[in-house]
Amino acid sequence: MKSITSTEFDFPKQTSKYVGKVRDVYTIDNKLMVMVATDRISAFDVVLPKGIPYKGQVLNQIASKFLDDTQDIVKNWKIASPDPMVTVGHRCESLPVEMIVRGYLTGSSWRTYKSGAREICGVPVPDGMREHERFAHPIITPTTKAEIGGHDQDISKEEIIAKGIVAKDVYEKLEEISLALFKRGTEIAAKRGLILVDTKYEFGKHNGTIYLMDEIHTPDSSSRYFYSDGYEERFAKGEPQRQLSKEFVREWLMDNGFSGQSGQKVPEMTDEIVESISNRYIELYEHITGEEFKKAPYNDNVYERIETNVKNMLARLM
Repeated sequence: MKSITSTEFDFPKQTSKYVGKVRDVYTIDNKLMVMVATDRISAFDVVLPKGIPYKGQVLNQIASKFLDDTQDIVKNWKIASPDPMVTVGHRCESLPVEMIVRGYLTGSSWRTYKSGAREICGVPVPDGMREHERFAHPIITPTTKAEIGGHDQDISKEEIIAKGIVAKDVYEKLEEISLALFKRGTEIAAKRGLILVDTKYEFGKHNGTIYLMDEIHTPDSSSRYFYSDGYEERFAKGEPQRQLSKEFVREWLMDNGFSGQSGQKVPEMTDEIVESISNRYIELYEHITGEEFKKAPYNDNVYERIETNVKNMLARLM
């Protein structure tokens, strides 16, 4: 199966290009951003060797929908999505923290808890909790944003403020916005028979105003979803939850001896593994949107299609 793992566009008035773990971001005239959601996939802050067909389209279209559905909570960077794999929007000055909101004790938070810790990023967690248990209230466990090739670092609210990474009033506003976004995402997911377990938000400033940046409520923003149906029964029995997220990718990697540590080798990604991951992303799209996923053509003209759609949009904006 074909996938798009790199792009080399040259747009009018292009001033820079940034290659992230899964996105290629083009800056236009230092005012606009063109974000191409590629089919690259990362886990444990490592980009895996094979792309996942249709993953970029899934992520872009879910994020675009949720950006539209949360504009009443906070302004966001999106202007338009001229192509199934692309969003064009305002260039913002990024704030150097990522706001991770957790509604349940699962994934990395469970691994930390299981090791004996009773505090996650400065947030106390009570004794006696079990894997996949719901927190009394969603908690925020922030990280500092990594440079290219680096790893995001857990940090507490108190450290962020004490070190002057983000001012106290700004951070508290980010907390307020993040919890409101998580509440909205939870409500939307519930209508689709899903539980929004945890997610990550990134923010920046545009003309002095806080804007929501990047993607939102997609599997690659570390969003994790459980199926509502059967959650209570599985939890009562201590069974694994049926989930739609990247956690199954992480678990597959760990089962095959890779957790992002130095010296470890990424296991072989067979065509069967790649196809199964692709199907899981499409499944998430259909569940979270309630719409059938329509695959954009993957042919020799796909790059030309993206370039033409973006250039036409930029011509209208500039």
